[in-house]
Amino acid sequence: MAAATASGPRGEGGGAATSALTMERIQSLTELAELEAAYSRLCEEEKVVQEELDALLEQQSTIENKMVVLHRMGPNLQLIEGDAQQLAGMITFTCNLAENVSSKVRQLDLAKNRLYQAIQRADDILDLKFCMDGVQTALRNEDYEQAAAHIHRYLSLDKSVIELSRQGKEGGIIDANLKLLQEAEHRLKMIVTEKFDTAMKQGDLPRVERFFKIFPLLGLHEEGLSKFSEYLCKQVANKAEENLQLVMGTDMSDRRAAVIFADTLTLLFEGIARIVETHQPIVETYYGPGRLYALIKHLQVECDRQVEKVVDKFIKERDYHRQFQQVQNSMMRSSSVEKIEPRELDPILTEVTLMNARSELYLRFIKRRIIADFEVGDSMASEEVKQEHQKYLDKLLNNCLLSRTMQELIGYYITMEEYFMRETVNKAVAMDSYEKGQLTSSMVDDVFYIVKKCIGRALSSSSIDCLCAMINHSTTELESDFREVLHNKLKQGFPATTFQDFQRGVTSAVNIMHSSLQQGKFDTKGIESTDEAKQSFLVTLNNVEVCSENIMTLKKTLESDCSKLLSQGFGGEQAQAKIDSCLSDMAAVSNKFRDLLQEGLSELNSTAIKPQVKPWINLFLSVSHNIEEEEFSDYEANDPWVQQFILNLEQQMTEFKAGLSPVIYDTLTGLMTSLIAIELEKVLLKSTFSRLGGLQFDKELRSLIAYLTTVTTWTIRDKFARLSQMATILNLERVSCALPTFTEGLWEPWLDSTWIYWAHPDIVTSIRYAEVAPCLMGVC
Repeated sequence: MAAATASGPRGEGGGAATSALTMERIQSLTELAELEAAYSRLCEEEKVVQEELDALLEQQSTIENKMVVLHRMGPNLQLIEGDAQQLAGMITFTCNLAENVSSKVRQLDLAKNRLYQAIQRADDILDLKFCMDGVQTALRNEDYEQAAAHIHRYLSLDKSVIELSRQGKEGGIIDANLKLLQEAEHRLKMIVTEKFDTAMKQGDLPRVERFFKIFPLLGLHEEGLSKFSEYLCKQVANKAEENLQLVMGTDMSDRRAAVIFADTLTLLFEGIARIVETHQPIVETYYGPGRLYALIKHLQVECDRQVEKVVDKFIKERDYHRQFQQVQNSMMRSSSVEKIEPRELDPILTEVTLMNARSELYLRFIKRRIIADFEVGDSMASEEVKQEHQKYLDKLLNNCLLSRTMQELIGYYITMEEYFMRETVNKAVAMDSYEKGQLTSSMVDDVFYIVKKCIGRALSSSSIDCLCAMINHSTTELESDFREVLHNKLKQGFPATTFQDFQRGVTSAVNIMHSSLQQGKFDTKGIESTDEAKQSFLVTLNNVEVCSENIMTLKKTLESDCSKLLSQGFGGEQAQAKIDSCLSDMAAVSNKFRDLLQEGLSELNSTAIKPQVKPWINLFLSVSHNIEEEEFSDYEANDPWVQQFILNLEQQMTEFKAGLSPVIYDTLTGLMTSLIAIELEKVLLKSTFSRLGGLQFDKELRSLIAYLTTVTTWTIRDKFARLSQMATILNLERVSCALPTFTEGLWEPWLDSTWIYWAHPDIVTSIRYAEVAPCLMGVC
């Protein structure tokens, strides 16, 4: 009860915890169990309260110390309060002072602006009077530059200030001055225009340039550029007409007669470029940056007119359209018209590419000059203005008559160049010849000389589209036509000679020899034709291999040349992608020639090598390897098989070594080596061996591997790995000796065989693979 009473005030005072048992609740309890539960609960609450009180008492000293510190801080806080009030007063004073000062400054600034306006107004009035007097004096003295400078000063005056001045007391004087200046301005414009026209008619360049510099001072920028461009265009036209007349009178025996029209265009472009270089500083100085485009635009119009005249003369004198039409008709399979001689097209094609190259160089020069001029003028311009100027430039370069005319000529050129390449390649194939001692025939060098010439000529045009078109045509010509020629030659196969048939015991060869002996002479006609066919097959193989290498060499050369061309600024954004695509097709063609080479080597291997090598290997069966000591000694003195086999191989490969390139010969030797390994393994599994016979085979195998290693640069030990494993097993004492080796997995390839033959010194036994397998699995 005491605990319950004590907990009451704590709950009412808002302590850390309040008991849930009130006095009314306790007094209402009548059961002993309920009373005991209430008592227990109150005891626990009393214990918790006691612990909290102890904790608070432990903090008494700390709290007292903090209270002492707070009491000590009282005087300091009063000092801080006083300082803060003082600081607030100073800030308020400073703020008021600043407001007063800024007000005074604004008043001074307003007074300054008004004073400046007054001074400017006075200066403008004085300038107006000065300009009026100066213009009158300069016009009387015919000092038009000075008069233009005064008018320029007058035009630069602030119109609003002049309008304010007219409203003052001196308004009448200002109006009179303005009227006189406007009359002087109009008079000076007329004088300058007349003087410029007179100088232009007389061809007086110094006077033309003098009055050309005056136009921008009078605000006549466009008119000045237009009139000056008109004068320059007349100069260009006169010079171009003079050059064209010289062309028409040129003797055809002249050294430059074949490219005279290209030279004429070159002179035209050089003249315009010289004009731009000479007058660009004048335009930039007196008309400001960004004005060169207008001058070049007028010059380009005249350039287009003169180019059209030169090209028309070229087409007429060179009979360009008729030759193109004849070429087009000749390229149609159904056409029976007489073909044009390719040599007649050679100088025309060269001149067209030279004309286009000069045009591309000229347009690149114009583009570079205009871009440089725009960059200076657009340094502070918005992005929209820059894009608009870029559109102007693209339109000028791409839509001018010069570009369209050259594109048309190049379009005709591509068709004619394709015809030239195809016809000359066909002639090279038809005139193919072979000189003794050479590995390849003449058509390989001739064909690739023609292809390089055509692609190089297209490259010299500086047109990326033209270059890509000719690379594609060259790729098609090599892939379809020329490769088909080589493929047809290889399809004829490698013939077997009469002597080879005789050595193999073929009945037909015996009949031929018997017939020749009866007639008393030996017919060599068939042998000679066979030798020629063999030589033709080997030369064709060499041709295919050289073609593949030449294509890759040509590809690398073109990559280098195209990189130089692109680095000079020719081609657009997609130029590199176009070139890469064309060159990748060229690499694919090289791979097709390599595939054709492999087909030819396989044919040679199956026709010339396998029919010879297989019977020589089968002779191994006629030599017993189930031998005793006496036979082993005899074999050691007189080899029964391998030395003759090596000699036959060497005689067989001598012919191919002399007629094939080192790369092809090495590949062919590799194919022969694989064939020997396969056929020898087949023969070996049909043989029976004694212990000494296995040793004899091991010696024979080592001799064969040593010989083959000397005739090829390829590794051959992997090809003879199974045979070496067989030789090792045949030299073991018992089959059980091989089991540890088998379980290591080193001889596992041989376990695919159906039989393993084993021989003891006294008796020959054969062990089936099925009998060995349980031992291999650990069952025996």
